[in-house]
Order: sequence, then structure tokens, then C-alpha cells
Amino acid sequence: MAVPTIVTLGQQVWTLEIGAHGPIVLATGIWLLATQRQDVGAISRPGPPWQIAAIMVPALLLYVFGRAFDFISLETLAVYAALLAAALSLVGWRAMAANWFPLFYLAFLIPPPGWLIDKITSPLRMFISYTVTNALHALGYPISREGVTMTVAQYQLLVEDACSGMNSIIGLTAITLLYIYLMHRASWRYALLLVAFILPIAIVVNMVRVTVLVLLTYYYGDAVAQGFLHVTAGMMLFVLALLLVFALDAGLQRIVVRRRTARAESVA
Repeated sequence: MAVPTIVTLGQQVWTLEIGAHGPIVLATGIWLLATQRQDVGAISRPGPPWQIAAIMVPALLLYVFGRAFDFISLETLAVYAALLAAALSLVGWRAMAANWFPLFYLAFLIPPPGWLIDKITSPLRMFISYTVTNALHALGYPISREGVTMTVAQYQLLVEDACSGMNSIIGLTAITLLYIYLMHRASWRYALLLVAFILPIAIVVNMVRVTVLVLLTYYYGDAVAQGFLHVTAGMMLFVLALLLVFALDAGLQRIVVRRRTARAESVA
């Protein structure tokens, strides 16, 4: 059941920018579950059969529907639900609660449906195109905007979903949550603070991406900006976004250490 879905994800989703984080999530999610296998054994108690059936039966029906009509989002959701039902039958609710993060983390394998992406990215695309157009116009570039379509010189550029920040938000959220879980799981307040910065970082990075693509188009033509450099820019800026998260974490850690030191000195 899971193998055909993983193959389909690899063919339809993981080859796209919005699903590029999929293989990383799958590998690290399995690794997290494997590392906690011994701890789970001590508290394992299989769940009630009726609860298992209440999850598994709808999951199987949803899987058949998603597989038959090629709805990869529903199909993956069904496999994920079946995974939860299998975990319930093997280890029970208590062990699942103790391993809530790996199970939650694996949910990032579920690709969001297209209509949801369009609804969420629409205001982000408008904001990014508006901001980039105004900034470049203030610098003297011949650029104008109509909706999410920008015109620079004789070229037109459409701010698509890939440039809206949605792709970065999904991947960044998954990787950042993994980083927080491994490094800061004891401090949920600090973890929430880092998570709150994901959206601003993704938006800023994608504003830089759109600006770079506009300037490449203006100076070197549409073929250069929409070719290899378009994909390369997305990969490089995703790495930049991760580095910004790590740098932010390092900066916040210094502030926390200084505050703790100051409190300790004041008490002493």
C-alpha cells in the first residue's frame, strides 16, 4: 500500500520544488522512529480493535478513491492514516503520544492539494510582486505591475506559486521543526519563537529570488532567467533560508545566555 504511493510521490511530487523536501522527511522520519524503538517497547499496549478499525477502514476507502482517480494528496493522506492505525494496533496510544513528533513530522509527506496552494499563495504573490515592483521602480528600473504580472523593459514575468514562498514555507517548516526537535525539544516556548520566524524568512528570501530573476531578465534576457538559473536560484535561496534559521537560532541563544548570566549575577 505504501510502496506504490511512495513511487507516485517520487514521480509526481518530489521532482517539483514544492515536494523536494519529501525524501528528506521520509528518511529522517523513519530514522526518528527507529531510534526510539527501544523506549516504545516499555510502554507498548495495543489499542482497542474498534478504534483501529475506525481509522483503518476509512483510510482504505480513501486510498482506493485517491488511487483510482489519481488524487495523490488523498492517497498519501490515506496511507498516513493507515500508518497511524498500524501504530495503534502495535504499540497503542500511550506509545504514540510519546512519539508524537516523528508521527506528526511524517505528515509533511502529504502534498497539499492544488486548490489550497492557489488560495494561500494568491495574497503572497500579490504582496511579493507589489513590493519588488515598487522597490525596483524606486531604483529607476522601467518596471510596472498588473496583478501578479510584472513588466520590465520588453519582458513580462509572472510571479508563480514557486516564487510566492509557499514552497519554501512547507520545506522550511519541516526541516526547521526537525532541527528544533533535535536541538531544543526541552523548551517549547523557544521552539515556538523559532517557528514564528519561518514565514517572514520565507517571504524575504522569495522577494530576493523574484528580484534576482527580474534583474537577470532585464540584463540578460528571458531565456537566462527562466532556464537553469531559475531552478538554481530556488535551490540556493532555500539553502540561504535554512542558514538564516540557523543564524537566528545562534543569535537568540546568545541573548538567552546573556539574560541568564545577568540574572545569576544579580542574584549573587
